[in-house]
Amino acid sequence: MSSEWENKYGVISGGTSGIGLATAKMLLSQGAKVLLIGRTDKSGDLALAELKEYAGRVKFLRVDLGLVSQCEALGRNLAKQGEKLDFLVNSAGCYDEKPLASITEEDYNFMLSNNLQATIFLTKALLPLFKKNGAIVNVASDAGIKGNYGCPLYSAAKGGIVAFSRSLALDLAPDIRVNCVCPGDVDTPLVDKQIAKGHYTKEEMAQVYPLGRIGKPEEIAYVICALASSHNGFMTGAVIPVDGGLTAKG
Repeated sequence: MSSEWENKYGVISGGTSGIGLATAKMLLSQGAKVLLIGRTDKSGDLALAELKEYAGRVKFLRVDLGLVSQCEALGRNLAKQGEKLDFLVNSAGCYDEKPLASITEEDYNFMLSNNLQATIFLTKALLPLFKKNGAIVNVASDAGIKGNYGCPLYSAAKGGIVAFSRSLALDLAPDIRVNCVCPGDVDTPLVDKQIAKGHYTKEEMAQVYPLGRIGKPEEIAYVICALASSHNGFMTGAVIPVDGGLTAKG
């Protein structure tokens, strides 16, 4: 029996590491064809090396999603190639902790352009390429639902993705489903960068979660794949926390 993903084609932003790479592995293992979007050629090369068993069904393109012009160029190039999309996973993003009093205009532009703006304009650029009954999954954060200490700008950016996802789901129904995943801390290079700054350890980070640990990329990827699956065809506009019980604490 063939997989529902066999020969399905889609784009994963932030697909060269962490949650995006874990999602790519799952979809490729089920027969999908995937275009990974990342910021550097080095990250793309490393990802393709890790996915070498799927060579021929996975490609990488370097795109700075913080630039609207590059999102638009990607859309034009894929259209010229005659590509048609079944799914889009917007998992690219960045994180930083800084109190409001220290935030600069440069901080604002960087955080919003690489999170909210990237999600909006990549989706806009690729929307004309979608087949009917396609699926979009946006990756936000628990901070986009309930806020978080020390990162008001990040929380605002991810909260924008949550609201964007809900509104877009209404606009695109019934042809394209749009859902949003809100992870807590996940053991990815993004968290490793946080730890490297010396503010806390992974063990300390884990203590705030009812499940007593942070997440694994594969655990978030399972939910992303489920939301994108046609088996969840009655699900759109949903915002799903995958956060070890963090948002349940209120």
